Amino acid sequence: MFVGILGDTLMARVGPDQTSDALRRPGARKMDFTGKPMKGYVFVSPDAVESDSALERWVAQCLAYAGSLPPK
Repeated sequence: MFVGILGDTLMARVGPDQTSDALRRPGARKMDFTGKPMKGYVFVSPDAVESDSALERWVAQCLAYAGSLPPK
């Protein structure tokens, strides 16, 4: 998974090295789906991805990270 939707919130897999930068972006917060933060993932609020360009930026970042991972 590189992105997903939970309710109306975007789940973004940005990678552990990019998490701090991602959290500085508007609408981003630690992804704590299981009750504890998940390393390399952030939640993005709906208002932060209202525009196509904002959503495309998140998706592109997540796709780049997923593409950098070794094949399983």
